[in-house]
Amino acid sequence: MSDRILTVLAVGGGLTLIEDLGRPGFAALGVSPSGAADRGALIAANRLLGNDDGAAALEVTMGGLTVRAESDLLLALTGASAPATVDGAAVPSHQVLAVAAGSVVRLGIPRWGLRTYLAVVGGLAVPEVLGSRSTDVLSGLGPEPLRSGDVLPVGWARSALATIDAGQAPPTGPAFMLDAMPGPRRDWFTQDAWRTLFAGRYRVTDVGDRVGVRLRGAPLSRARDDELPSEPVVAGAVQVPPDGQPLIFGPDHPVTGGYPVIAVLTESARDAAGQLRPGQDVRFRHHVSPVARTDV
Repeated sequence: MSDRILTVLAVGGGLTLIEDLGRPGFAALGVSPSGAADRGALIAANRLLGNDDGAAALEVTMGGLTVRAESDLLLALTGASAPATVDGAAVPSHQVLAVAAGSVVRLGIPRWGLRTYLAVVGGLAVPEVLGSRSTDVLSGLGPEPLRSGDVLPVGWARSALATIDAGQAPPTGPAFMLDAMPGPRRDWFTQDAWRTLFAGRYRVTDVGDRVGVRLRGAPLSRARDDELPSEPVVAGAVQVPPDGQPLIFGPDHPVTGGYPVIAVLTESARDAAGQLRPGQDVRFRHHVSPVARTDV
């Protein structure tokens, strides 16, 4: 085995997963695209290191990860702002970090957000499943969630290091305003429900994971009470169960759903939703697409 590896010493209380940009194109087989919950943060980390945008990295939920580099490596941290140290010395996020062989990297609990991305130059070289190295928690495809003692192989860099402007880095504040477009079943809801969705705040509940996040707030009333046959859904779909409380689908969402979708988040809002923590308040903002879409 190559000595270009990371050894996992501790994983804390939250999930630590290997994620890339996912495995699109398998919905007909019942497989969701999966991939990083905050795609923008993953891409930013990879671009810092000169990796391909979709190189596999670690998605660390609520910090607590400790790893040891078994050779000299270059790392980058993006996403949720978790305090980080290398051999006890504090290090910044959104910068390239040179880590010597034997050094220990620790992540604390993020000050905001939910998921921190730890990328390594060359990417994580675990085996692919259906063309992706991502863990899908719904289907069980991809690598198992990380445990203490796991050894992660690291690939070889293919290009020179890239640079990233400070303005390109993800914002260092909480995800709050989520841009949303009308969903395919907007007409199943009253006009009052549509106004309500954008008028007030919703609280992120403690019921949520990479499959979806449930919100709590003013209920959204239906204009129709029909039984909706299951139909395709996408990441970022805002589905409304019979209790009227919205649910945002994440990257490991089921490929079909049986409740009407009132709205769909924009791509950047889907990334922001990947950082939502229980107890956080969010608002929706009506996004008007320059090209009307009826196929989402």
